Parts: sequence; C-alpha cells; structure tokens
Amino acid sequence: EIKSLTSKKHDYHMKLARNQRSLDNTMKEMKKLELLYNANIKEGSNEAIVSKINEWIELIKNDLSGEKEDIFRRVDENNSKVLNAIDKERQKSREQMRTELPMIQASERARSSSPEEHRGNRNMTLRPEGTAGICRSFVENKMYGTYTMPVKTWYYGPMYRYERPQSGRYREFYQFGCEVFGSDNASIDAELISIPVNIYKLLGLKGIKVNINSLGDRDSREKYREALIKHFEPHIHEFCEDCQERFKKNPLRILDCKIDCDKEIMKTAPTTIEYLNDTSKKHFDKVKESLEALDIDYVVNPKIVRGLDYYTHTVFEVEADIEKFGSQKVLCGGGRYNGLVEGIGGPKISGVGFALGLERLLNALEAEEIDLNEDNGIDIYVAPMSEKEESYSLGLTQSLRLSGFNVEMDYMNRKLQNNFKQADKLNAKFIIILGEDEVNTNILTIKNNKTKEEFKVSTDDVIEFFDNNIEEEHHE
Repeated sequence: EIKSLTSKKHDYHMKLARNQRSLDNTMKEMKKLELLYNANIKEGSNEAIVSKINEWIELIKNDLSGEKEDIFRRVDENNSKVLNAIDKERQKSREQMRTELPMIQASERARSSSPEEHRGNRNMTLRPEGTAGICRSFVENKMYGTYTMPVKTWYYGPMYRYERPQSGRYREFYQFGCEVFGSDNASIDAELISIPVNIYKLLGLKGIKVNINSLGDRDSREKYREALIKHFEPHIHEFCEDCQERFKKNPLRILDCKIDCDKEIMKTAPTTIEYLNDTSKKHFDKVKESLEALDIDYVVNPKIVRGLDYYTHTVFEVEADIEKFGSQKVLCGGGRYNGLVEGIGGPKISGVGFALGLERLLNALEAEEIDLNEDNGIDIYVAPMSEKEESYSLGLTQSLRLSGFNVEMDYMNRKLQNNFKQADKLNAKFIIILGEDEVNTNILTIKNNKTKEEFKVSTDDVIEFFDNNIEEEHHE
C-alpha cells in the first residue's frame, strides 16, 4: 500500500513538471494523496517501511561525504530515540511553497529566500524554516478539532537560505524541529527544551547549557519595543545599514547584530524582563521551576530575543562547550509563539517549538572528535561455493534483506578462504556457506564470524535464528 502511494506521489510530481498550466488542480490532488500518505503514518501501519522510505527520500544533498552521511543518519536515529518517549506526529511539508500564501513577513530569513517567478505568474519560495509550514498544516487539516490537546509534532528536512555560504552554513541545510500546539502551560516549554538537551547529551557533547529569556505577552512586548525605539533612535545613524533597516521594521533584531554588538549603546539597552507584566512574570518563573525539576542547567540571558515577530513569552538557545567554536557555541534555538496560528487564519491556539541545524551539529561532533561510526559492518555475508548455487544465494539474500538485515553476497566467484577474508573486510557478523548439500536439503551452514562457531539451520528457521542472534550481538 505504501509502495502504491509513493508511486502515485511520484506520478503527480511528473505530471506537475509536464503541465505547469494545471498546477492548481494537480496541487489539490497531491494534497489529497498527502493526507492519505500521512494517515498511513498516523495509523502506524507499515511504519518500518514508511521510515525506510523517508530515509531514502531524505538523503544528504549538500556535498557531505559518505562517512558524514552515515553520521548524519545516526544523528537522525538518535533524535528519533529521544522522541520515542514523547507523543509526536511527524509532519511533512513541501520544500517549495506559493509565496502569496501568508508568509511571516517579519522573518528576514523568509524574505531572503529569494522568491522566483514561476510559470503562470506565480511566485514560488524555497522553504526557509519549518515552523510556519507546520502551523499551516495544523490549520489546514483542522488538527485543533480532531486531536487531543496538546498536539505534539516533529519534522525533519531540507531548508534554504539565500545568503552567501559560509563554514557550516549552506544555502541548502537540514533542520530537525518540534512544535507543540494547544497548551499555555509553562511546563510544556521546559519539556520541549529538554529534547535538544537530551539529544546533545546522548551524542556525547559536553557543557550543555540553556540560555533563556522572556519576551512576555503582546502587551509586554509592545511596551518593550517602544522602550527600545526610544533608546536607539538618537544614535541609530551610528549603526550599520542592516540595523538601520531593522530599526524601522523590528528593532528587537538590532540586539542580534554582530557588527555593532560592542557599542556602549548596545550594552545599556533595556531588557525585556524589565517590562514583563504579572502574567508574563508568572509564566517565566514556572518555566525556570520546571527546568530545575528536569535538572537542566540554564542561565537567564536578557540578550536572547529571537527576532522573529511571532515569538512571545519564552525564548531560548541551547549551546555546548565546544572549544574550537570560539564564542559561537549556539546549536539550537526556539520559543513560544502564542499568536502565530491565529495570524495565519487558525483559531486562537498557543504554540511553542524549536529547530536545530544538522550541519551545525555535525561540525560540533567533528570538533569534539566524537565518532558515531561505531559499527560499519554488515549482518550477513552469503558465500556460494560455485556458480551452481548463485541463483539460490540470490533469492536467499533478497529474502534476508526484506526481513531487515544488512546482507552482502559474493558475486566474484571467490574460493571459500577468500570469501572468509572478504567477510572479515566487510566486518560481517555471520557467514552463510552455500554448497550443493545446503541447496538440496535446505539446511544452511551458518558461521559466527566472531566466535567461529558453526550452526546448521533450516531455511524455515533462518529468519528467527538471525533475529535472536544478531539482536544479542547488538546488545553486546
């Protein structure tokens, strides 16, 4: 069923490429198909196949070497392990979107994603971030009416930026993120912060620290914005061109400036905490209390503002103690956005989320010399004794692969001793030796490549044999 849906999805993409004039109708059909596809995931049917399809689809595209690609995959697996303890719903959003859909206009990243005019006089924008897309999916699929609150979601996929590529900052980059909808409880903020913290700890990064701040509710934020304008206005001509532009549109973004950060006027700028009303203070105190209950180290940092206009209340950044990164140790950021769902046409429902960059994380692991390539071996090596057994070996190899094992077979007509050497090179856990007797009796000779112990196993029992023994190998 999944295979059929995937094939249909591919056909719709081909149809879209052939006939741009029918774009709108095709997108509607794709939407129906996407809902069916997501329904399969939500129901949990064929989950392993869906996961494998996603793994194939989401291959690295920005010139990572094979070794780093494997590390990338292991990081993604680690993220999934952390999320297994938390209710979640994976959301998929398109890499390309209609620019005339309600974008978050204050987002400089969205504006800099360089819309291009599409056939049919439509502007198309490459996806600059995940939060807005997940919010649209939440609204369009009316998840607020059919799901038990809070709705916890996560996503993973490629995003795009228009700026000139730099070290660790590519025009195409991968982001992993989580979004929670429907709860104003400050403990949800803390639970969400715990996800990247736990991911980094499990990967072996040291000195994990959370910088938190509060922007308060809309009233508190507006009062702070007015205070910031009053503070910077007499000196704005002394700032860089970007800051002068930010001053007109979103003065909070001035506090993120790396060029003017050492100016005295920046150091004496008012802080958001000074303008929090009682409701906002109570929410922030609860966040800190919840982080302490989770034994998460945090620092209240008034400089954390997360300049996007949709943020309210809690904002945070997670950093690790990485010597080679210098002062730029931030690996993840996020916050609460209680007005975003309503702002794109949904009901008045709160939200909170974060996103972390996978390339940035890979650089951190490399800088800390953390090697995730613990086991590059294969599960089983199939060694036919002669050409007569090749067809039988081929069928057995495919059967084992479809059962989830990593299997390689000899296609070079090697002698038995050379096959043993090849199995060692591939770091195979087990070797299946197939001669004339094995083919005639359907009793396989299986050798443990570590202990050198040999077993005789019927083809009817071989899957169960490897399920039990390879699982034990993994536990060891």
